[in-house]
Amino acid sequence: MASESVRGAQVVIHFDGERCIHSRHCVLERPDVFVPGVQGEWIHPDRASVAEVARLARACPSGAIRYEPLDGSPGEAAPMVNTVRLRENGPLAFHAPLRIAGEDAGLRATLCRCGASKHKPYCDGSHVAAGFVASGEAATASSQALARRDGPLAIEPKPNGPLHVSGNLEVVTGTGRTIQRVAETWLCRCGQSKNKPYCDGTHRKVGFRSDV
Repeated sequence: MASESVRGAQVVIHFDGERCIHSRHCVLERPDVFVPGVQGEWIHPDRASVAEVARLARACPSGAIRYEPLDGSPGEAAPMVNTVRLRENGPLAFHAPLRIAGEDAGLRATLCRCGASKHKPYCDGSHVAAGFVASGEAATASSQALARRDGPLAIEPKPNGPLHVSGNLEVVTGTGRTIQRVAETWLCRCGQSKNKPYCDGTHRKVGFRSDV
């Protein structure tokens, strides 16, 4: 699905189909704004207020939905705490001011950790067909509180290797439990680490391949 921008009287909704992981918050909460299963126009910004559109965008874990107010008010602010959430049997959901592979990637992204995505480093839903299994409730590790919890977060997908993450970050389970606080880490994306979500070098043994 291609990217598109739909302009209403008060707000522009930007939708990036390549980032979408079909979490369905948008069509379940506001099926009048995001109308599923229709031919032609399916995004209707004028059916919701700017605040309501903003809430829909913030609920989108992949960053596929962004909004642009037309009244001069600010858009979504960067979070006070940078997080990556472990989605059960699914991707890594980041919320931070992101640079991925050297490019500005907004404030939200879901990155593949099953190794099967055809749109690496982003998740494309391939984990479902691949039968990927990874708990969203990993064990807690001892870590010190970060001196600063926000700021830019750089994610560099290593060729045929893990995601190298630099910047303040809290690793959070699906239930909201912080299991690690880091300023630098390497996260598995081959899908086969024995220490998920972290890399343990298994990508070399299994011959994982990815240029990005």
